[in-house]
Amino acid sequence: MKVTDFAKALNRYFNDYLINDRGSSPKTLETYRYAFIQLIEYLETQKSIKPENIKIRDYSRDNIIGALYWLENTKKVSISTRNQRLAGFKSFATFLRYEKPEYIEDTVRIQSIKLKKVLQKDISYLKPEGIKLLLSQIDRSNRIGRRDYTMLTLMYTTGIRVSELIAIRGCEVSLSNPKTLVIHGKGLKIRHVPIVKQIAPILGKYLKDNRCLLPQKLDDYIFKSHTGEKFTRQGINYVISKYAKKARNMEPALIPVDCSPHKIRHSSAMSLVEEGVDLITIRDLLGHSSVQTTEIYAKMSAAKRRNAIEAASKEIVPKEDPLWETSYNIKEWLRGMTQKKIM
Repeated sequence: MKVTDFAKALNRYFNDYLINDRGSSPKTLETYRYAFIQLIEYLETQKSIKPENIKIRDYSRDNIIGALYWLENTKKVSISTRNQRLAGFKSFATFLRYEKPEYIEDTVRIQSIKLKKVLQKDISYLKPEGIKLLLSQIDRSNRIGRRDYTMLTLMYTTGIRVSELIAIRGCEVSLSNPKTLVIHGKGLKIRHVPIVKQIAPILGKYLKDNRCLLPQKLDDYIFKSHTGEKFTRQGINYVISKYAKKARNMEPALIPVDCSPHKIRHSSAMSLVEEGVDLITIRDLLGHSSVQTTEIYAKMSAAKRRNAIEAASKEIVPKEDPLWETSYNIKEWLRGMTQKKIM
């Protein structure tokens, strides 16, 4: 069977370009792979183009816009998922610009497709007293409890992602001054995260008790599940949910209903903002690719401060009616603006 130009290009895109040229993470590869599975499904079911017959000329702006519309309205994906799929399609278009320059006009048209705006939701997080309550639910008299306490404390004091936490190996921990963690973040980017003095003795004792720094164990993950395997995202989420449920039973107002690993990361970021740490430092600590992502926390903090100031001021500043509600002359002036005047 003859292989189409689209199939050949897609094969080189996934097996060479993304891995060797872009250094994409396994998660990015998986996200983009699923985007093209859905695109191929759209072309087959909605355009009657069989997968083995898809050509690069079918990879058009109109077909991609149609696929995005189909994903939203038939598959009922969220706007953020729709935007993720579009990111994959644009990435392939970038690849085609250099691989198949004869299609440059088509790829430029694809790259001009705009992302949809996602309504920004309020960030849910735990205040320091909520974190203290959460940690107090952990029974540190046993090995599992000491592991969980170390994990959650480390997540909060460093702001690392759950994927970064479960990937830490013994060789990536340095307890000599300056104490640091080597973190492998998104896009295979490496950063060095300081181990603050509050967590250093807790982490040090955990590593010693579990012999994580022995030469023969330096390549092992420092945090493992009860089966001795590497933790999964779901495993960490279960651990946090278990203690959050106990904490909510005591103080519901301090613990969000959907307490998750990312809530711990939000909590870490907000605590740094509230302490006045500059955004560049927070960006580098959290591993954000752009300070604009970090600014979300600063804006949220500013909004809360403004609301607090307004709430405190309303008791001492008397309420006044807006001038335009009480001044007949201003209303007449505004009405008069629509009347033509002869000079």
